[in-house]
Amino acid sequence: MKAFGTHEVTDSSNSDSIVSIEIPNQEPTGHDLLVQVKAVSVNPVDTKVRNARNGRTNGARIVGYDASGIVIAVGEKVTLFKPGDEVYYAGDITRKGTNAEQHLVDERIVAVKPKTLDYLTAAGMPLTSITAYEALFDRLPFSAENHEENVGRRLLIINGAGGVGSIAIQLAKWAGLHVTATASRPETVQWVKNLGADEVINHRKPFKEEFEKLPFDTVDAILCLNNTKEHWQNMYDVIKPQGRICSIVEIGEGINLDLIKSKSITFSWESMFTRSMFEAEDMIEQHNLLTKVAELLDSGVIKQTVTKKLTPLNAENLREAHRLVESGRMIGKVVIGEN
Repeated sequence: MKAFGTHEVTDSSNSDSIVSIEIPNQEPTGHDLLVQVKAVSVNPVDTKVRNARNGRTNGARIVGYDASGIVIAVGEKVTLFKPGDEVYYAGDITRKGTNAEQHLVDERIVAVKPKTLDYLTAAGMPLTSITAYEALFDRLPFSAENHEENVGRRLLIINGAGGVGSIAIQLAKWAGLHVTATASRPETVQWVKNLGADEVINHRKPFKEEFEKLPFDTVDAILCLNNTKEHWQNMYDVIKPQGRICSIVEIGEGINLDLIKSKSITFSWESMFTRSMFEAEDMIEQHNLLTKVAELLDSGVIKQTVTKKLTPLNAENLREAHRLVESGRMIGKVVIGEN
């Protein structure tokens, strides 16, 4: 069958950065579903994996995590799905990616596709939704079940117009939180306001100065979705004592972890691949939360965040999607495939 992969690290504008290849057909076993892929999305993690030199073999690296499609076969342990079901999911970073005609995925990280979304739009939702949901309700101290507990609590989202930020704003508002988001361009400021942010500050300016314009000077929690190291002092300046910070962006070297000790800040990471990578006991929670997100999308409580559609699913369009994501100027999500 046809798939799309990369043999070497090269710029996304290079025609060799993502190429069409042939790989053997696959058969599902255990909890696996075999999905006929209809559409995929590109996230920052796709570009990072494409550009990674470690973990390469003689074959091409097939990337891609977000996908939507139709179940065409199931393993012997599958109980949640049957052939013909329309599904969406975000895959497993330890396995072959979704950039292929067919894809194997564990049923426990899959959900039925939102009924009101076509395949293209649905493919843009899983990875960002899982990341935002887990960050808000597993890592930060907010409740997805009892929204009354969240009333009056303040959250700062750094990079509100990105893929994860666009969903996090909406989920936080659904949960009853007061949301301040960051954005730096007129179009991104308008985007986050349209998604429900109560205030917008400029992440290119010192947060302490930006907060002087607001009727409060600290927040209960921060979700950092861009450049953790650059915003470390900024976050310290506006977080309440005993507050919580969650980040999805690697720090690298040279950060002063002791800075947050005086305020007794709790810092945590969010990686949506953790449950599938380590086959965690609660792996099925990703099935459950994607099912909940589908309900919220179908009921109109939250809005889809796709802003760019490329058809069909081929190497050229995947390269263009990678280029758009790497530009650092994407608002929302880019998807590739068919309706």
